[in-house]
Amino acid sequence: MAEKLRYRLLTGPDDRNFCERISNALDDGYKLHGAPAITFNGERVIVAQALVLDDDTDFNSDSLG
Repeated sequence: MAEKLRYRLLTGPDDRNFCERISNALDDGYKLHGAPAITFNGERVIVAQALVLDDDTDFNSDSLG
């Protein structure tokens, strides 16, 4: 299993697939960080949600850049 990043920002159309991605991240131990950002690109609603791992969760610090 790949090591988890401590911070992730998921983006995409506001649809079932996006909600499933968020739900999967929550199941993996991530917690929502702040409110979602929402915009309209002229065709569809696009959302973004930040997620973080708790300090006591293992993560790959080398991948933070």
